[in-house]
Amino acid sequence: MTKKEEREAKRLEKIRKEKERTHLMYSYERGQMSCASFIAGVDEVGRGPLAGPVVAGAVILPADHEIMWLNDSKKLSEKKREELNDVICREAISWGIGIVWQDRIDEINILQATYEAMRQALEKLHPPADFVLVDAVTIPEVTVPQLPIVKGDAKSASIAAASIIAKVYRDHLMMSYDAEYPGYGFARNKGYGTREHIQALKECGPTALHRKSFIGHFI
Repeated sequence: MTKKEEREAKRLEKIRKEKERTHLMYSYERGQMSCASFIAGVDEVGRGPLAGPVVAGAVILPADHEIMWLNDSKKLSEKKREELNDVICREAISWGIGIVWQDRIDEINILQATYEAMRQALEKLHPPADFVLVDAVTIPEVTVPQLPIVKGDAKSASIAAASIIAKVYRDHLMMSYDAEYPGYGFARNKGYGTREHIQALKECGPTALHRKSFIGHFI
C-alpha cells in the first residue's frame, strides 16, 4: 500500500468511526420518537464567567438525517464550532437562543438565571418542542416532558447542538465588547476569570458587564 493509499484508508476509517459515534449520539432522540414529534436539546454556556450573560440554546434536529461531528462544544476547536454552528442553524427544524444578562444574574442568582435562559430558548422554537432533552438539570416551569442527562452535551446530539450554538453566540457577543471595554481581554477570555482578566479587574475596577455577585473576592 502506498502512502497515499494509507492516508486515504485512515481518512475513511476516521469517517466510519465518526458515523458510528454520531449514530450513538442520536440514541436518546430515537428513544423518544414513538411519543414525541419535536424533540429539543437544551444546554447553556456562561455559568462561570465573571462578566457577561448566561446564554442557553435549544435545538430541534431533523429526524431524517444525522449531522456528523456534533459533540460537547468544549471538546471542539473554535473553527469546528463555527462550522457546525452554520450547519445546525441551516439544517435544524428549529433553534432558539435565550440570554440573561449580568444584572438579572445578580438579582436572582446564576442557577435561576440559567433556567430563565433555557425557558427563553425553548419559547423561541417554532414548532414548539413536545419533549426536552436537557444537560444535567430539570427546568422549572416547563410543561412538556423532560429528560435530564448528566454530561448530556457529550451523549445527545440535540444537546450537543444546543451547546454549540449557545457557545458560538456568547463568544461572538463577548468579542464584540472587547473594543468597548479594552484591557480586560474579553475577546480572549470571554469573561472568564483568567489571570489577565482578574488583574485588570483589580487595577481598573468592574465594568457594566461584570457580575457584582461574582467579583467580591477580587475588588
